[in-house]
Amino acid sequence: MAEIRRGADEILVESELRDKLERSRAEGRPLRVKAGFDPTAPDLHLGHTVLLQKLKTFQDFGHRVFFLIGDFTGMIGDPSGKSTTRPALTPKEVAANAETYAEQIFRVLDRERTDLVFNSEWMNDMKAADLIRLASHYTVARMLERDDFHNRYTGGQAIAIHEFLYPLVQGYDSVVLEADVELGGTDQKFNLLVGRELQRHYGQPAQAILTMPILEGTDGVQKMSKSLDNYIGVMEPAKEIFGKTMSISDELMWRYYELLSDRPISEVENLKRQVAEGRNPRDVKVELARELVARLAGPDQVASGQEAFESQFQKHQVPEDVPEVTVHAEGPEGVRLPAALKAAEVVASSSEANRMIKQSAVRVDGQKEADRERVLEVGGAYLLQVGKRRFARVHVEAP
Repeated sequence: MAEIRRGADEILVESELRDKLERSRAEGRPLRVKAGFDPTAPDLHLGHTVLLQKLKTFQDFGHRVFFLIGDFTGMIGDPSGKSTTRPALTPKEVAANAETYAEQIFRVLDRERTDLVFNSEWMNDMKAADLIRLASHYTVARMLERDDFHNRYTGGQAIAIHEFLYPLVQGYDSVVLEADVELGGTDQKFNLLVGRELQRHYGQPAQAILTMPILEGTDGVQKMSKSLDNYIGVMEPAKEIFGKTMSISDELMWRYYELLSDRPISEVENLKRQVAEGRNPRDVKVELARELVARLAGPDQVASGQEAFESQFQKHQVPEDVPEVTVHAEGPEGVRLPAALKAAEVVASSSEANRMIKQSAVRVDGQKEADRERVLEVGGAYLLQVGKRRFARVHVEAP
């Protein structure tokens, strides 16, 4: 229970989960533990692996894990936390994204002990009468108790009927799989509770649910997201995984240890004591980076990932694979630095470029540049650097 509780936001109901575990041991029957992922994007990042790590905990204790790819629910669109109706993905988009998930999840889970299932396997065969019968088990009033639906309803925002089907289908997945436990993010609590209620309607014991927190990105502020560029991707090269892990704050490091590391809680607490007694937290962060590289990129990539990081950031060397970018001048003289940074895609916007220049986080040919009016001349080639990790070699051509 200590390892299952580790990092969890909430267990509903913990006494029920304990009873299930005790019966499992007494009967020699592994629990059926489920987590579902909608294939809404092709690439997973460490934020997604928080749930995978908890699945792995159950797996390591001998329980049966079901990784459910919501290829059917993905075409509905999860309304959790949404202020407007979410656009549904096409079957082609869902299929393409789902195909990439299988390879990525087995960088955390044991392939031999994981049941990979798709909810289209049973939902595509469900007849209209069956869907109506399923919908009869839940009321509109109960649906509107959900925060996002309630806020949209009271705020006069549209709620499409098909959005009510999403939690019902997710709950029905638990019925089909006869789940003893379901895991999800904190934003999934309502959907997970629907699963408990539907199981009762279908004469099954209600699943225990365990919610996990949303992982902060490398900036330590926003949730990990590719759009915010604060993510560590499951499929990234070893040097990127190592370097991005080393970029997190010392405080955030413990959060990552709690939610992502395979080390027992006792070992993590021992590391904390060592740091409190004077050990350099950087050395402890190196251990975390090495562990994540070994898991995601492979044990044979650990040394090269660490070497690339130390070469680039400790010896201040320029990486070998700097992208070459051609930028067109704004006028006869050249292009202003903020526009060049944006065109080279080392920043997301002109405002970010100006902000990074103001923070002395931009270098041109290795020299810090604090002038937002700096012009890169036509015909010139410049090495641009933003922060420690983003590089581009820019060639300025006439407009």
